[in-house]
Amino acid sequence: SMGSVVGEKITRLIEYATKESLPVIMVCASGGARMQEGSFSLMQMAKISTALYIHQLEKKLLYVSILTYPTTGGVTASFGMLGDIIIVEPKAYIAFAGRRVIEQTSGQKVPDGLQ
Repeated sequence: SMGSVVGEKITRLIEYATKESLPVIMVCASGGARMQEGSFSLMQMAKISTALYIHQLEKKLLYVSILTYPTTGGVTASFGMLGDIIIVEPKAYIAFAGRRVIEQTSGQKVPDGLQ
């Protein structure tokens, strides 16, 4: 899970790469935001996405996202899917919400193999 400290480190990494005109290659493996930290961890998704926006669109620098098992939740919904190039590990579990969350929210059973 990604919390505020990890989010801050990733943001600083992207800002450094932008300043030095370097590409960013990020290997993602996360269950999403640390819910124990509440909105602080969720804010990191927007903070990282904003740093990537400047890196990619304003400075025209490359961002490669490598998704590994598992990459879920806010990481998938934000910077995991923003890569100019997205590479996915074979048979990796990539999802926004897990089976349990979908079933509890929708009240329906998720078919095997859907995610």
